[in-house]
Amino acid sequence: MQTDPLSAQFAALADPTRRAILARLSEGEASVNELAEPFDISLPAVSKHLKVLEKAGLISRGREAQWRPARLEPMALKGVAEWLEHYRRFWDASFDRLDAYLKKIQQGDDNGPGN
Repeated sequence: MQTDPLSAQFAALADPTRRAILARLSEGEASVNELAEPFDISLPAVSKHLKVLEKAGLISRGREAQWRPARLEPMALKGVAEWLEHYRRFWDASFDRLDAYLKKIQQGDDNGPGN
C-alpha cells in the first residue's frame, strides 16, 4: 500500500531525531558520521532515519566516491507548509474573533449571561 506524499512527510517529521537531522541538513549537506555526532545512537540507526527521510522525499543522497552526502530537499516541505498555512489562517481568524469579543466585553457591550 502506497501512502500519499504528505502522509509520508508528516510521519517522517513526527520523530524528533529526524527533525534534528533536517535542521542540521538545512545548514548544508552532511555524511552519516557527521549527522550521527550529536546523537547517542548507532550509525545504522541514523541510516534508518535517513532512509525514512529519503523515502518521504525530504532529503536526497548523493554519491561522491565513498562519501554519500545527504542533502535537504526544501521543495518537499512546500506541501507541508501549504497544508499548515490553511490552518494558520483558520487560527488567525479565530484569534481575531476572540480579540473582538474580548474588546466588546471590556467595553461593557456584552449581552451574555450575567449582564
